[in-house]
Amino acid sequence: MLQQTQVKTVVPYFNNFVKKIPNLKALSDCREKKILKLWEGLGYYRRVKNLHKTAKILIKNYNGKLPKKFSEIIKLPGIGEYTANALLALVYGQKRIPVDGNVKRVFSRLFNTEIKKNTGNLFNSNRNADLAEALMEFGAIVCKPKNPLCYICNLKRDCKFFKNQIRPTQAKKIFIKEKNCNIFCYLKKDKKAIALKKNTNLSFLRNFKMPKIKIALSNDKIKKNGWTYLCNYKNNISNTKMNINLFYKFTKNIPAKFNWYSINRSENEFIPSFTKTIFRKISKLYI
Repeated sequence: MLQQTQVKTVVPYFNNFVKKIPNLKALSDCREKKILKLWEGLGYYRRVKNLHKTAKILIKNYNGKLPKKFSEIIKLPGIGEYTANALLALVYGQKRIPVDGNVKRVFSRLFNTEIKKNTGNLFNSNRNADLAEALMEFGAIVCKPKNPLCYICNLKRDCKFFKNQIRPTQAKKIFIKEKNCNIFCYLKKDKKAIALKKNTNLSFLRNFKMPKIKIALSNDKIKKNGWTYLCNYKNNISNTKMNINLFYKFTKNIPAKFNWYSINRSENEFIPSFTKTIFRKISKLYI
């Protein structure tokens, strides 16, 4: 949950999630729809899908236990080198350091060298789990990208960055993509219903229920096909800034692969926030 999401945002979701799904077996047996509903609003839904798949594998193949070998744990859905090292250090106390941006920065400043892989062999400790967690927290709180707190740092005597007064490099700027998008909503006139389908041409919303989406389409073609313009609005997803034009058409017939979906059902079923925003704007047509 904490991947690319702030702690203050995650806490209420986490508390509700573990209350409804208290253990690994319950997660393995749970329907995906229920899990997605509990995750709704956090975004990056691939995370929870991989979590669900991993729970099933652990119950089926490992008797509900996490593998102790790096070669096995890294094969689990959604597990990369960083997560594998973090789990082996924190769960089993293995001599492993999960190398994220914070840890890389600490080592590069201390030793004036770039650290790319697991660095567990550099240390001799009986508290490997605490060491791994401490390094991550130290990089986030003390050895920060900008304005590091060198004056309170216990490592400054051995730190090449501090001794040489080397200024910290600026954090890399996240590149923001901009995308123009036309969204077309088939609607029922007599009912508060919208036609949705899965598999849109927006990769970050693939496999979720969505209306018709076209990245680019001429205005003449839109009018010719009977679409009515409703509004323009902005929507940011991850590093993509979307400029959206919303169109609608009342009809009884919809293309294949689309299904009618009651807007009122959205409170009881999982639906991505992106689609819920569309629902709110469409609802004004039925007032």
